[in-house]
Amino acid sequence: MMPFLSNSDELIFFVNGRKVVEKNADPEVNLLFYLRKVLRLTGTKYACGGGGCGACTVMVSRYDPKTKKIHHYPATACLVPICSLYGAAVTTVEGVGSIKTRVHPVQERLAKCHGTQCGFCSPGMVMSIYTLLRNHPEPTPEQITEALGGNLCRCTGYRPIVESGKTFCVESTVCQVKGSGKCCMDQDEKCFVIRQEKLCTKLYNEDEFQPLDPSQEPIFPPELIRMAEDPNKKRLTFQGERTRWITPVTLNDLLELRTNFPKAPLIMGNTTVGPSIKFKDEFHPVFISPLGLPELYFVNTTDDGVTIGAGYSLAQLNDALRFIVSEQPKEKTKTYHALLKHLRTLAGAQIRNMATLGGHVVSRPNFSDLNPILAAGNATINLISKEGKRQIPLNGPFLEGSPEASLRSEEVVLSIYIPYSTQWHFVSGLRLAQRQENAFAIVNAGMSVKFADGTNTIKDIQMFYGSVGLTVVSASQTCRQLTGRQWDDHMLSDACRWVLDEILIQPDAKGGMVEYRRALLVSLLFKFYLKVRRGLNKMDPHKFPDIPETFMSALEDFPIETPQGIQMFQCVDPYQPPQDPVGHPVMHQSAIKHTTGEAIFADDIPPIDQELFLAVVTSTRAHAKIISIDTSEALEIPGVVDVITAEDVPGDNNHNGEILYARHEVICVGQIICTVAADTYAHAKEAAKKVKIAYEDIEPRIITIEQALEHNSFLAVERKIEQGNVEYAFKHVDQIIQGEVHVEGQEHFYMETQTILAIPKTEDKEMVLHLGTQFPTHVQEFVAAALNVPRSRIACHMKRAGGAFGGKVTKPSLLGAVSAVAANKTGHPIRFILERGDDMLITAGRHPLLGKYKVGFMNNGEIKAVDVEYYINGGCTPDESDLVMQFIVLKSENAYSIPNFRCRGRPCKTNLPSNTAFRGFGFPQGTVVVEAYIAAVASRCDLLPEEVKEINMYKRTSKTAYKQTFNPEPLRRCWKECLEKSSFYARKHAAAEFNKKNYWKKRGLAVVPMKFTIGIPVAFYNQAAALVHIYLDGSVLLAHGGCEMGQGLHTKMIQVASRELNIPQSYIHLSETSTITVPNAIFTAGSMGTDINGKAVQNACQILMDRLKPIIRKNPKGKWEEWIEKAFKESISLSATGYFNGYQTHMDWEKEEGDPYPYFVYGASCSEVEVDCLTGAHKLLRTDIFMDAAFSINPALDIGQIEGAFIQGMGLYTTEELKYSLEGVLYSRSPDNYKIPTVTEIPEEFYVTLVRSRNPIAIYSSKGLGEAGMFLGSSVLLAIYDAVTAARRDRGLSKTFPMSSPATPELIRMACVDQFTDMIPRDDPSTFSPWSIRVS
Repeated sequence: MMPFLSNSDELIFFVNGRKVVEKNADPEVNLLFYLRKVLRLTGTKYACGGGGCGACTVMVSRYDPKTKKIHHYPATACLVPICSLYGAAVTTVEGVGSIKTRVHPVQERLAKCHGTQCGFCSPGMVMSIYTLLRNHPEPTPEQITEALGGNLCRCTGYRPIVESGKTFCVESTVCQVKGSGKCCMDQDEKCFVIRQEKLCTKLYNEDEFQPLDPSQEPIFPPELIRMAEDPNKKRLTFQGERTRWITPVTLNDLLELRTNFPKAPLIMGNTTVGPSIKFKDEFHPVFISPLGLPELYFVNTTDDGVTIGAGYSLAQLNDALRFIVSEQPKEKTKTYHALLKHLRTLAGAQIRNMATLGGHVVSRPNFSDLNPILAAGNATINLISKEGKRQIPLNGPFLEGSPEASLRSEEVVLSIYIPYSTQWHFVSGLRLAQRQENAFAIVNAGMSVKFADGTNTIKDIQMFYGSVGLTVVSASQTCRQLTGRQWDDHMLSDACRWVLDEILIQPDAKGGMVEYRRALLVSLLFKFYLKVRRGLNKMDPHKFPDIPETFMSALEDFPIETPQGIQMFQCVDPYQPPQDPVGHPVMHQSAIKHTTGEAIFADDIPPIDQELFLAVVTSTRAHAKIISIDTSEALEIPGVVDVITAEDVPGDNNHNGEILYARHEVICVGQIICTVAADTYAHAKEAAKKVKIAYEDIEPRIITIEQALEHNSFLAVERKIEQGNVEYAFKHVDQIIQGEVHVEGQEHFYMETQTILAIPKTEDKEMVLHLGTQFPTHVQEFVAAALNVPRSRIACHMKRAGGAFGGKVTKPSLLGAVSAVAANKTGHPIRFILERGDDMLITAGRHPLLGKYKVGFMNNGEIKAVDVEYYINGGCTPDESDLVMQFIVLKSENAYSIPNFRCRGRPCKTNLPSNTAFRGFGFPQGTVVVEAYIAAVASRCDLLPEEVKEINMYKRTSKTAYKQTFNPEPLRRCWKECLEKSSFYARKHAAAEFNKKNYWKKRGLAVVPMKFTIGIPVAFYNQAAALVHIYLDGSVLLAHGGCEMGQGLHTKMIQVASRELNIPQSYIHLSETSTITVPNAIFTAGSMGTDINGKAVQNACQILMDRLKPIIRKNPKGKWEEWIEKAFKESISLSATGYFNGYQTHMDWEKEEGDPYPYFVYGASCSEVEVDCLTGAHKLLRTDIFMDAAFSINPALDIGQIEGAFIQGMGLYTTEELKYSLEGVLYSRSPDNYKIPTVTEIPEEFYVTLVRSRNPIAIYSSKGLGEAGMFLGSSVLLAIYDAVTAARRDRGLSKTFPMSSPATPELIRMACVDQFTDMIPRDDPSTFSPWSIRVS
């Protein structure tokens, strides 16, 4: 820290039972920084910095002297200012348990249930479950799901994480087979017999788990109890470098400070001020923190309502309301019920425990889920200042920010009074967000109506809407006009018209989705109308008619269920030797370290002497000339060492078309122009903001695929394959359909942002880099080129990456070179960690795609001819766009045999950051187009899409369109089993029945087949090498060219070595991947990590075993250690290089034929969804996946990959939406506005089965399954389309409508056209510029 003014108090708190005394506490320092950089506790991770992902979750414990109780709650360390921790005890993942001492049951079970893959989110998951158990040692499954709602995971798909938590629940929560009440695990030998083949369902053994003993938890430090009970507490002041933090100890003290510093924010949970300081550059010289003031913490119940202290966190508010609801009759608690419903989904558990009621009310966010309900329920705010107490209504004028209805600068909120509702008074809260929890509402509302007793005549009505303007908006004119009216359909249609007139959402409004938000205004009003009608009917069924039966389901929001499922895989052959681990569900080799926080990622490496931090300055224009770069102000900031620009690159600044630092022009928003190196990241970032760049715009600015086609702007040549005679076939079919499909891009959102540590060596121009990458060789190449030195001087070390998904194939090379240039210029080690917003902006993601198809078919559904054109938005540099397009074209038929088939594709060059590899590599986008034309044909022929798929699917050994021969038998098996085991036709019938009975909710089902490929069409890209050392004690060190990013590659390699050397896995150690041990290694991508590296490891082990053979022959009963000792004495080399020369793939684009892929991976998945036609929300009810795994080397890892990829795919096709401005600026730069799936989005029932087949070409007849599951997520997209089609059928609309991805709530709602979407105002597109555009 820094020596500041001496009038600072000492900050005292505890971390993991140890006392921390900080003499120079800086109010600007947060707990995450303090833990990682000062206390060197690196288990707590940085992943977003805004409280939106849960990676930095810790437990905070405080003692309440009033109740004499200790309160434990989860908090996101990135938002906790250290100054707020006086007198608190913090527990981090290191304090829960460690390999060195004792691993805690939470950590053990998360690891053994396979709930960790890359391990970067695991410490946060552990802390969320651990904190729950400290408060509820025997939790319910619902509590587990709720506790994890604020934690994101990009690898696992959440099911195993939830399952590990459910092992602590009282009742047996292992899945009960539906209806039978028996547990599927209780069958003999724990396995199913299907088609005479044993299938196992146990991926872990619960008997191994140590029991949870709450009495063994660490005690709360007695010193903190004494401090809390000290009667002579005094005001605390912490003076930082630029700011001062004051903690008053009495109410009068607080009011005194409020008068002296009227502009100072009051900080409680820091969930509003914190993000504003971090992301909006707000600055406050003084903070006042009344944390723990007893006057702010209370619940007071009277005859007419309840008063709740402003200091109560939203979680405490939730508990208080729950208690009142359980005690009071229902009619009095309608407002509380409405609040409770929204409290369940508001943010995540961490934020709910930090944010306070007073802070939430008084900061008046326009998106508030609670304020509209409080206003509708006639709440009042109790204020206090030195002048005395005062009450103001929490009403429209207050929420809309009118000065006379607001607080005066010297006032403080003491409490909020929420009155009881009465018999003829109805209160409701309504909301819709991009995903169900931990997401700001797109529109929300609080509504209430009072009737004259015994009538349906409106006496008083209030409507408040959030997220439709700069503040929460009251529809007060409409409410005035409605007073005195009857509650009937006529009133409703007037109300809808008037609301749309009164609440105007401008066509270019921030946040976009304008027509959708207008539709939600009236859709939510209609929901309220139905709820009240239903309530009136319950009170007097004779007087007030009920709502139609088919409308009932519109009343309820989708429930949040705890997911469950079964995973089925082949059992290990009973004759296999017991120590051979191949085929067993072995836990990830780093899993326990992941869950204890002891697994070291690049940024966890301790500081290196004199290291500097790098901050980037990126372009704010999409296409412009750089006129000047002025760094003078930046260089004056204390701690700044240098600014690095293109002029400082000794070698290639433009290597293979990828530009390190922009020189004369910028070609996208987010291009790196220069970097600032400074002693701390805070100084570097501050200086980066001071760099002034002058631009001159250049035409054309190309953002979308459409614009690229207009300007003929491409990155590569067209790729084409063709078979049959397409033109002739089109002339001889019954019908032809043409269409176009848009598939938007996707952000990788790996939990660990791009991280690089570059260390210059003093001699020979050597440079060492530690980083998370999938392709160390490529980093080495770029750094060597940039520094103009031989590659042999550059060493890249890669221990593990916190998720990659394709985003760490090429991008770390560019960023690695950028940091190496900085290290070279300054002579200092450079630590370069991209903040989440910069990472999302600079590194881009999956290619957006535009597909145009023409399909010719017979009336029976048989497709005779298809002509497809694909265009992808490649961004501004080549990157991998050409290869992605080759993959799309080669895989464009999916599982369907079409005799006359033509496919063409071309990557477009635009002024967006360059898109790159992403799991599935084009296949998940391209194949949506295929499913779209299948659906169009089915609709025209009046068949189910599944029937058209069946008719056109490959059925016997055939050739693909590019003449590669294959046998589709495993595809047919997966398809058949999927239809049968998921009871598809029975459930399809049940869904049709449900749809008949429900007008506003619809169910849909879909099954998709898949023919996927692994590997690369270029043979030398499939080679691999390994290095195996046997040491004299018999231990083995294994190295290979593959990178571990959570997929369990190292674990499988240890399994391979264990089988080949015939020794236990415990003998084998795998430390890291590095360019020193295995040179020229190919990227770990394309699902082939295990395939190629496994063969190389096997080769090395076999070479060693061949050398040992004579010794073993002489002493067959000897021990491994004896053989090794003997071999050394006989001068036999105990080190070997293994090599696999790769699958011999090739593709001839001139002839349009080849064998581009070594083998195919087949699969099928069936999903069922329910859609709310009024709001566009959807719920995934069940998914069944059947994946052809051939022989699985490790079923636990393979199922983990399939589930994780499926959920990632589901995100691509539903909630993940990247928004760009017309100028090419990416808006979606944080978990706040980019929504990956959370634990609530995953299927309520999730069944995965690995199907056996043979694959002799691959190691142990296995198959690469890393990416295949991604496309299966499209079964959710297609099920949504099925449900929307049912809704459109009801409304007499055409069944076909353009399919595009993602199927966001907006898309779903606007496709379910009805009287409400018909009444909204529409704008002429030529009269305004929209806030965002689609770039596909």
